[in-house]
Amino acid sequence: MKIKAWSILLSLILTLTLISLAVVLTLACKPLYYLDIHALHIPETTGYTISEIKANYDAVIDYSLSFGKVPLEFPTFPMSEGGRIHFEEVKNIFNLFKYMAIFGTLTGAAGILRQRRKQSYGYLKLTAILTVALPAVIGAPVALNWDWTFAAFHELAFNNDYWLFDPATDPVINILPDAYFLHCAVMILVLVILGSLICGLIYRRVQRKNVK
Repeated sequence: MKIKAWSILLSLILTLTLISLAVVLTLACKPLYYLDIHALHIPETTGYTISEIKANYDAVIDYSLSFGKVPLEFPTFPMSEGGRIHFEEVKNIFNLFKYMAIFGTLTGAAGILRQRRKQSYGYLKLTAILTVALPAVIGAPVALNWDWTFAAFHELAFNNDYWLFDPATDPVINILPDAYFLHCAVMILVLVILGSLICGLIYRRVQRKNVK
């Protein structure tokens, strides 16, 4: 099967969209963290109450999900200038994913309608391949050495060391253990793989329908 340039472009758009949606959905999935509060024994290790932990965590998530320029304010935690800068940088990264998800969804939908009229579905097969290959590439270092992957990501994503929080000045780091971020990474990979499977199943169904 020959895949034309438009199908390749559409598959790249859909792949980036699926990844962006997976990141945004994981960020917005507060229940994942609420489960970790108990699973990781965060109240016991920090001395904070569950309600206080949730309130300060929710402040971070609501700030990261917003598009406005309202400054981050914790209900009960202090925050250093370095911490404020870091959260602003993190929000900028999430904004990129949010814009990619919105733009990709709109352009992807238009592209899908165009290809449907042409009865061309090769982009689905390519999208399924790309979205399963990427988690494999990313998932390997995560599985082999999460601590190294976590540190390497921050070294690449940020041009400063503000992400190395001092618990004395930025106590929010106490309620955000590395294991929680590992669970987020796993959820993102699972969602991306799920998107790949859906694209693959739709492609197979369309192909079987065309054969009949």
